[in-house]
Amino acid sequence: MTDKTMTCEDVVGRLRSGMTIGIGGWGSRRKPMALVRALLRSEITDLTVISYGGPDVGLLAAAGRIRKLVTAFVTLDSVPLEPHYRAARQRGGFALTEIDEAMFMWGLHAAANRLPFLPVRAGIGSDVMRVNPELRTVTSPYGDGEEFVAVPALEMDAALVHLNRADRTGNGQYLGPDPYFDDLFCEAAESAYVSCEEVVDGFADAVPQTLLVGRHAVTGVVEAPNGAHFTSCAPDYDRDEAFQRMYATTPWEEFAGRFLHGDEKSYQAAVQAWQEESR
Repeated sequence: MTDKTMTCEDVVGRLRSGMTIGIGGWGSRRKPMALVRALLRSEITDLTVISYGGPDVGLLAAAGRIRKLVTAFVTLDSVPLEPHYRAARQRGGFALTEIDEAMFMWGLHAAANRLPFLPVRAGIGSDVMRVNPELRTVTSPYGDGEEFVAVPALEMDAALVHLNRADRTGNGQYLGPDPYFDDLFCEAAESAYVSCEEVVDGFADAVPQTLLVGRHAVTGVVEAPNGAHFTSCAPDYDRDEAFQRMYATTPWEEFAGRFLHGDEKSYQAAVQAWQEESR
């Protein structure tokens, strides 16, 4: 079995400006934040980002790294609209394709199955078609003649996801309440990188349903304890609500200067120092 372990910097070294990057997780839940922070430390830019968006999108948008965003929403969950995303969008910082959650899911399914599109009922009769004039419809070839939206495949050069556990060969396990489509992100992308709270030797005693990601779909594995901070990674830790509120109300330059100036170890140390100051 191939040992696929690497560092965050190794992962970013395989990425290039202009790529289409998928980011797993959901809102402010189990986002691969250590990988996103490593991406911010690089000079990579002009990205197309595909994400059920949260602070991953907010950070990249504030830093000016996004050329186009494909999303169903961008939220911090307890903060309804991600503020740095909103500011970037209001100043016209990038192009936006906004589709509904079901359309997004079927776009992932289409890409994972190497199909150009999948037909869905979602979107018919809504403003999704008006605000996304590039979307097309198809008619059922059977007797019903029903019209569907032809959701295009959400193809990606690379996917970044965060799980609770992974082994060195790329099998990944989630232990929380929801898979958040991370398996589809990995299967839909040309390459996929899994960060995790812990690299383990195997999953002999694992409940099969929790083994979300198979090694066949994974290019690299990164052990990144607390790597989803400040998003949640249940049951390992909850969302850091206090830190998130600070992030949401702090000017970007100030936040980046304090927390994004060094490597991941520096970030975690800066967070700990802020937490001690805030007590």
